[in-house]
Amino acid sequence: MSLLNLLTYITWDIDPEIFTIPFIDHPIRWYGLLFAMAFVISQQIMYHIYKKEGRPVSEVDTLTIYMVVATIVGARLGHVLFYDPIHYFQNPIKIFIIWEGGLASHGGVIGILIAIYFFARRTNVKYLWALDRISIVASFTFCMIRVGNLMNSEMIGLPTDLPWGFIFTIKDNIPRHPAQLYEAIHYFIWFIVLLWFWSSYRDRMKNGFLFSWSLIILFGLRFIDEFFKINQERFEDGMILNMGQLLSIPFILTGIVILILSLKQKPESNKLLIDGEKIRTE
Repeated sequence: MSLLNLLTYITWDIDPEIFTIPFIDHPIRWYGLLFAMAFVISQQIMYHIYKKEGRPVSEVDTLTIYMVVATIVGARLGHVLFYDPIHYFQNPIKIFIIWEGGLASHGGVIGILIAIYFFARRTNVKYLWALDRISIVASFTFCMIRVGNLMNSEMIGLPTDLPWGFIFTIKDNIPRHPAQLYEAIHYFIWFIVLLWFWSSYRDRMKNGFLFSWSLIILFGLRFIDEFFKINQERFEDGMILNMGQLLSIPFILTGIVILILSLKQKPESNKLLIDGEKIRTE
């Protein structure tokens, strides 16, 4: 590849570590910072949503704890079970060493679905009502996590000759699709769409509508974006569809089923009724 060609691409040599904390010699990484920022900002968005919906904003603090724990535990177990079960079953202690990397977004979503079920029961809201609102901030969180992957120069794309190709110097000098950036942009656009739709139609929105479309769109985009990535694990070599694509299919199908059921519902108001100390949805 000529020097002129190299100059047309984007050289990506960002250090994954921002700085090291003095005395304890512990590095602060972009990924961890963006991961934390995603939940902090998402919490503020949920405060806004709950105020507009007339629900106690104190529930958001509980919800945030549920979400953080469910995302980390679910994503870690997802990576263990879906991508390298033999290694972790032979070295079970490594399951807990999450700072060495290894989080799977599909597992994180499963963890969130389970956590929101218990949260909805505890706070007396409909499960799909809660998932509709969580879908908004989840899309934003996914965006931030993919930016974190970009800062780590991980989940890189296949070689490309397109002018926006990234040269990830930590890997090689080959221009590649910035697959992490593709996903981040897709997720952010969907976050804006969801926030706009909720702001405009929340009082007439059928339960499960935003959640079902989020499953279809987010995992549909994930399925497509995987075609631009290199395989994450060796066992994926030779597979027609990689693990990320195979795991996305059930989520897409589930979204279609929930959407059909949602559209069959009678229109109902999502405004809250307060009866003494009890708060419920109509």
